[in-house]
Amino acid sequence: MNISVMPPLTLPQHRTCYYGGAWHEPKSGRDADTINPGTGESLGKVADGGATDVDAAVAAAKAAFKEWRKIAPLERAKMLRRIAEVLRAHAQELAMIDAADGGNPVREMVSDAMVAAAQTEFFAGLVTEMKGSSIPMGPDVVNFSVREPRGVVARIIPFNHPFMFCGGKSAAPLAAGNTVIVKPPEQAPLSSLRLAELIDGILPPGVFNVVPGGREVGAALAGHKDVAMVALIGSVPTGRAVMRAASETVKPVMLELGGKNALIAYPDADPDEVAGAVVAGMNFTWCGQSCGSTSRAFIHDSIYDAVLTRVKERVAYYKPGIPTDPATTMGAIVSKTQFDRVMSYIASAKQEGARLLHGGGPPADPALAKGFFVEPTVFADVTMGMRIAREEIFGPVLGILRWSDEAKMLEEVNSVEYGLTASIWTNDISTAHRTAAAVEAGFVWINEVGKHFLGTAFGGFKQSGIGREEGFEEMLAFTQEKNIHVRLKPAKG
Repeated sequence: MNISVMPPLTLPQHRTCYYGGAWHEPKSGRDADTINPGTGESLGKVADGGATDVDAAVAAAKAAFKEWRKIAPLERAKMLRRIAEVLRAHAQELAMIDAADGGNPVREMVSDAMVAAAQTEFFAGLVTEMKGSSIPMGPDVVNFSVREPRGVVARIIPFNHPFMFCGGKSAAPLAAGNTVIVKPPEQAPLSSLRLAELIDGILPPGVFNVVPGGREVGAALAGHKDVAMVALIGSVPTGRAVMRAASETVKPVMLELGGKNALIAYPDADPDEVAGAVVAGMNFTWCGQSCGSTSRAFIHDSIYDAVLTRVKERVAYYKPGIPTDPATTMGAIVSKTQFDRVMSYIASAKQEGARLLHGGGPPADPALAKGFFVEPTVFADVTMGMRIAREEIFGPVLGILRWSDEAKMLEEVNSVEYGLTASIWTNDISTAHRTAAAVEAGFVWINEVGKHFLGTAFGGFKQSGIGREEGFEEMLAFTQEKNIHVRLKPAKG
């Protein structure tokens, strides 16, 4: 696929709520402006739904579930594969929408569309694996279990990968026989609406639904009596709010929340490789707006200075630019609110004594003056007493810490409330496995960083979430097990 030349930006024609296989004006009577974070310009109005819109969408999804659950799994899989074909065919178009609406570089957003297609195909291929089991109880009894879909599933998705999460994260619940309502991110809802346009007619009406809006929509979905399960990718505070609302109806939740992830480099690691990992793991391409970013780099004293020198050289590759330009290597912060938050953390790091190694503010390029851009920012000599070492920034701010005592370093790595990812760099296999066992994180790389692998279970420890995604476990989570006990009557005669 040639991504050096991209198609023109084509925005969705429909900007309202999609449910029951049709488009509906918001019952809330509200709409909201959508802003291009790279230019500060409006991309037009989008429906700002409310609780009454959620009620209507849930009713449509509930009605559709009665029939969707009866469709043979292999037939559901055929429909999902058709959707995957559509995603691939429109990957560049969808990438342009997300670049304009969310601020991430269009080159990366093409990859997001392809990942969503791959996830859709992956779960389509697993539909016959939702198996129960039989339990031996003697000759006069048959006892077995079956897995059934839960019902209406709500998926609340964030702004950092809008389309990838809308398309890819709908696949597992749909494959399992559930109907889905997506709440797209209020900062970047357009690609979710375009997906509804593109796949309209592939699935039965009411199986896939989209209700744009803000907190009111999220709260209404999480607390709705007819929503069987809610899955969120977002911040820890949002996860707590979803859990509180879901508790009213005792529904299960799947939460992939924030991270303050550590990269640990031992003295035997190569400084060049470590520096490359430190920069790559921060995900500067999408401005560090990633739950899995390794935003704390613990570098051993013996290679600390060598790594810093190389980090400064490597980070210069990332230069903020207009997100829809295929040459751009680093995009924009998603909104003015998030931009101000990032800048406040940079100011606090300076006040608390961290040494600025690179960046530290908006770029000087006048062509970017109207957008929400921050240079890739690296602080050295960071300590755990500083806010940038303890709190998730969700921006392009990396803190580098020096260590010499392994026990103290591991204590500091585990001292935060998060536990999503960790990256360990060493040539000693015993050190690697010992450290992997010691870190409190759900997804650990050894001599690797940042990558996800379809089929592996991704999720966090502690307040970084509940449940696992991207593997077979994700699909099983959208099912519930039923046990069936049969007493056989004696044979006559």
